[in-house]
Amino acid sequence: MPEKCYQKNPDLVYRKIADEVILVPIKKNVGDLESIYTLNESAARIWELIDGKRGASHIRDELVRQFEISEEVAERDLMAFIEQLKSDGMVREV
Repeated sequence: MPEKCYQKNPDLVYRKIADEVILVPIKKNVGDLESIYTLNESAARIWELIDGKRGASHIRDELVRQFEISEEVAERDLMAFIEQLKSDGMVREV
């Protein structure tokens, strides 16, 4: 796994409401309600771990430990989610 770090787009707000975790893009101080993202437990954990400092392998290892899945499954799911976040402009590689 190439060691890449990712940084969150500062124009997103992350909130946990009841049992759901949501991402809301903020544009000109107004929430874009058409683009609210609901995250499952593993996606929410990935979002929490993305800080511009931790590498992808560190995040993968945390997923393996927390969710008791194989490295291969964790890496595949992590990279698929990161690619989706990148294509939606929610994270960028640093």
